[in-house]
Amino acid sequence: LAGAHVVVIGRSNIVGRPLSLILSQKGVDATVTLCHSRSRDVAALTRSADVVVAAIGKLHYLRADMVRPGAVVVDVGMNRAADGRWAGDADFEALWPVVSAITPVPGGVGPMTITMLLHNTVQAAKLRHNAVG
Repeated sequence: LAGAHVVVIGRSNIVGRPLSLILSQKGVDATVTLCHSRSRDVAALTRSADVVVAAIGKLHYLRADMVRPGAVVVDVGMNRAADGRWAGDADFEALWPVVSAITPVPGGVGPMTITMLLHNTVQAAKLRHNAVG
């Protein structure tokens, strides 16, 4: 991601803020724009991005007209649609033909999050065992 422009939509302490810090740290070196509820013209910012991370908690907030062709969209949102199904912050069906890659909801970021939580739990147990034993 070195040199890539990443727009993170949402400044929560769970996803948006930590992710923006990770992406901008040395070794990753992305150029990060963090958008929030008071940001002006979010669509102009997302249209300039190589990668858009949608973590705002609003059903289908990110639309096809808000991204440039070939961009990558990472949808972190989990919202209940009117029909009861889970859907993301990105309008997957509208974005799919425009972007080069997009994570689905459900089944995209969530399973990876669970995998990494389990990995970190195992690592912590190993560290504790080595420290005690």
